Amino acid sequence: MTAAPAATGAAEVPGFRVSDGRLLDANGSDFVMRGVNHAHTWYPDRTTRALQDVKALGANSVRVVLSTGDRWTRNDAADVASVVDRCKQNRLICVLEAHDTTGYGEQSGAATLSRAVDYWVSVQDALRGQEKYVLINLGNEPYGNSGFAAWTADTKNAITRMRAAGFDHTLMVDAPNWGQDWTFTMRDNAEQVAAADPDRNTVFSIHMYGVFDTAAEIEDYLNRFVSRKLPIVVGEFGDAHSDGNPDEDAIMATARRLGLGYLGWSWSGNGGGVEYLDMATGFDASRLTPWGQRIFNGTDGIRQTAREATVFGTGGDTRAPTAPGTPAATDVGATSLRLTWPAATDDTAVTGYDVVRVNGAQETPVTTSTTTGATLTGLSPSTAYVFAVYARDAAGNRSPRSGEVRVTTAAGPDTGSCAVGYRLSDWGTSFNADVTVRNTGGTAVKGWKLEFAFPGDQRVNSAWNAKVTQEGRQVRATHEPWTETIPAGGSVSFGLNGSSGSANGVPAAFTLNGVRCATQ
Repeated sequence: MTAAPAATGAAEVPGFRVSDGRLLDANGSDFVMRGVNHAHTWYPDRTTRALQDVKALGANSVRVVLSTGDRWTRNDAADVASVVDRCKQNRLICVLEAHDTTGYGEQSGAATLSRAVDYWVSVQDALRGQEKYVLINLGNEPYGNSGFAAWTADTKNAITRMRAAGFDHTLMVDAPNWGQDWTFTMRDNAEQVAAADPDRNTVFSIHMYGVFDTAAEIEDYLNRFVSRKLPIVVGEFGDAHSDGNPDEDAIMATARRLGLGYLGWSWSGNGGGVEYLDMATGFDASRLTPWGQRIFNGTDGIRQTAREATVFGTGGDTRAPTAPGTPAATDVGATSLRLTWPAATDDTAVTGYDVVRVNGAQETPVTTSTTTGATLTGLSPSTAYVFAVYARDAAGNRSPRSGEVRVTTAAGPDTGSCAVGYRLSDWGTSFNADVTVRNTGGTAVKGWKLEFAFPGDQRVNSAWNAKVTQEGRQVRATHEPWTETIPAGGSVSFGLNGSSGSANGVPAAFTLNGVRCATQ
């Protein structure tokens, strides 16, 4: 927009860092950006007051427009240092961006990402030692709608050059297509861009304008990053735009629910037909526009959800979410059921739910979910269960427990002419399982499919003597050519290797070609 999974081997970084798909501050606390963009390079005399005002309105971060000198007046090292000092004085995390790259390949005079790296190197003295307070957004919207196929290689090269030059800061990279990634170039190449950073300390930024005019589009795009544990923020968005009407309510609600940062465009000073994106009229905080009122004071807005970075000595987010509503059970079968529950609320963001089985005073973890529902498998037929749910926020605070739901699974089918033995070799975070499938009937079984559910978060890494696939907790093993036939009274065996983040256990039930087997 213009105005007018830390990986193994990653270097230790002294400030902000990415870990397990989340942005952590220098104290190791989860940090969720809630702030705005400020057009410093065009309005340098407004910056001191602008930062004071956005902080007073509750922001914890600000994205500051700088110029490399290719298209606008260059912001030199002294000016960059001054901006950083003013951010720190106002206890704001500073995201610095080079704006001259906007729309490269389509916009006349736009600079390359390589030129942006040259600029960052030229002002490096102003940034050295500020890793606790500053993120570097390499270049704003570095491609338009032409030539964007080069985005991946150019972004990887820019990251590599920044690290070789000695930058230890968290880096932020914008999407192509004027930041909106309608071609999914950033989305589909994000893993290899993240892997190009030897520090594994890169955050992705999507700009949400007219392309993102429905909740479904917003949720799908952001969830595709979250599910792959790739850190992402909404680096720009507005409540209106000439290319369509962005759904700002869905953007803010989805960011809150997923614990993702957002930075609205922009505080004041817009021109060139997009004046409606001003949050304050004439840089006057007492005259907030409807967009300004919405982002600062509305539902899921900055006042409601922002938490100051702990590097400023606040101690971080210590407030737990409210308890989720009492879950309801549906689709109750012999070995599975579906739980859904009303959402919890949090002053920053609810990022997950923990489902537990309750047995008197004891609790047993069952599963986790990032949504308000979960399918439970591996249950026993004709068995009474009691379940409840906890909510967690981005800082790891856990809510009070929800109410309890009591449910009894359906009666299971009679067991067929089969029996399964599952011998577990458990090493904590990894395991082997030797599985024996025995045909207890009088005729051979030719071609077989064995299905079962893991009791926890186990994941299959490899298998032998069978083809093994997994979806969620559900596992399916099918024969290899040499194990295709199970003779009458005989057996076949296969094995698998897996990993988990919790204790390993033995599946509760097995079915062979859809028929329940006895267990040995």
